Amino acid sequence: MECVFGLVGNGFAIVAADTSAVHSILLHKNNEDKIMALDSHKLIAASGEPGDRVQFTEYVQKNVSLYQFRNGIPLTTAAAANFTRGELATALRKNPYSVNILMAGYDKEAGASLYYIDYIATLHKVDKGAFGYGSYFSLSTMDRHYRSDMSVEEAIELVDKCILEIRSRLVIAPPNFVIKIVDKEGAREYAWRQSVKDVTTASV
Repeated sequence: MECVFGLVGNGFAIVAADTSAVHSILLHKNNEDKIMALDSHKLIAASGEPGDRVQFTEYVQKNVSLYQFRNGIPLTTAAAANFTRGELATALRKNPYSVNILMAGYDKEAGASLYYIDYIATLHKVDKGAFGYGSYFSLSTMDRHYRSDMSVEEAIELVDKCILEIRSRLVIAPPNFVIKIVDKEGAREYAWRQSVKDVTTASV
């Protein structure tokens, strides 16, 4: 039931993800951030089994940091995506990770980019992408309204349209989403779209 999607605009990339931590029919929390900052100019949004998602994204983050520490220069977004794909491919025949990834980043030379990496280690550079049941609605909405020269405001409006479609059409739709952006200024959280807030259970 997870929903992760992203797109590339004019000099920036945006990724959005639901914030529900779910197991079977239970919803554990509504504020689980599934988008991690790899470094100052890269974001990794992941969906999949919670243990695999957390463990693998942290593994990638630490290795990207280790490369920069050892060599004094950061990996490009393309290099980080290829490293991630390689690790998934190696694990595929040993102890595979059930995790799908959208990696967004900004490089001085290449500009903004978005990479689609699925659990069987398929890697594609894309303008827009999505994972989860929400992809049925977000991909069709982006196909209709996406333009490569979109401004940040237009892209956020499109993201909100995707979230509205998911909430309206998906039977078990996640209530809350987090939106993050990466551009020449760096990677940062842009906004939350919340229809349900976590309620603290009163102690008995």
